[in-house]
Amino acid sequence: MRFTDFLKATVMTSAAAATLLAAITAFAASRADDPLLVPFAAGWWVLAGAVGVALGRRAETTPPIARLLADARSSQSLPEVSPGRVLLNRLWPLLACTLAAAGLAFLFPQIAAIAAGFAIIWALSWRRQDAAVTAIEGRDGVRYYVERTSPLSAIRLVRTPGLRSGATQNW
Repeated sequence: MRFTDFLKATVMTSAAAATLLAAITAFAASRADDPLLVPFAAGWWVLAGAVGVALGRRAETTPPIARLLADARSSQSLPEVSPGRVLLNRLWPLLACTLAAAGLAFLFPQIAAIAAGFAIIWALSWRRQDAAVTAIEGRDGVRYYVERTSPLSAIRLVRTPGLRSGATQNW
């Protein structure tokens, strides 16, 4: 799976988790008859959105992604492409936390509200990373793919030859 596609899927999955947890919070708050939960949760979500926008405002890659790109193993052939497996192997912590927060929301609705805020921060702070990686790929004439690894090991990338962008050539 291309790394840029993985980054896009991560942002969309985080946004979906935030939406699901916010909806569960509203539902659980109505059942708990807590008039303050939704206003406080909405305030936290606005604050989380502001933090996410502030963290995601930079157009370059974050230092962890820059290290990941620099440490990518070079290969002349494309790695095995299995997007579903890669997404599940890499995003299982997000899925597990979302399901745990959703399950606990019916006992403690505040948990889903807090978790939704963190999913908002994550989605907004990573929203420009795919464009930054695409720019690096175009500049260097390479493509980055997520290497298939164990779900418990760190993510690794494979760098393959790509097409160099003509925009960076000197005439």
